[in-house]
Amino acid sequence: MSDQLGPALAVTLQALRRDRGLSGAALAELSGVSRAMISRIENGDAQPTASLLGRLSGALGITLSELIAQAEQGDRRLARLDQQPVWTDPETGYRRRAVSPTSGGALELVEVELPPGARVAYPREVYTFTRHQIWVLEGTLAFREGSLEHVLERGDCLQLGAPAPCEYRNPTEDPCRYLVAITRRG
Repeated sequence: MSDQLGPALAVTLQALRRDRGLSGAALAELSGVSRAMISRIENGDAQPTASLLGRLSGALGITLSELIAQAEQGDRRLARLDQQPVWTDPETGYRRRAVSPTSGGALELVEVELPPGARVAYPREVYTFTRHQIWVLEGTLAFREGSLEHVLERGDCLQLGAPAPCEYRNPTEDPCRYLVAITRRG
């Protein structure tokens, strides 16, 4: 699968919003994303960024992995490389691969490639119902967790603390690739 998720993401976001009995205005208030932008995304007139999808999925009570998996309509036990949904942020070039066969289970694995100089920020709400560990596979990742910044090199693994606004940043001229392991908070 590749970046053909745009139309499926639009339909999935609209269905999730309606299933939860939310108006566009209510989702806008919960997510901090404007009602106009939500409408443009749902109508397929705008390609959402990673940050926007993070805010919307958090407001809907699901992870970004679950949102992408629902758009892919995948529920399987084996995820071969060519079957793993990939999504690229149109703004930053951030590329996200849902590695896990199914999302929303006890553990989700997500592989990310962050281009040189790119940065992606997520609000605290994205982390309120999940726990994250980040394992750097290649390159350098500057990760800001609230007011604390961690610089992670190849092989380093960070377990996130209490929910806080976070930012992933590649401070180098080389791509950074990392794996995020996500579990639900108990």
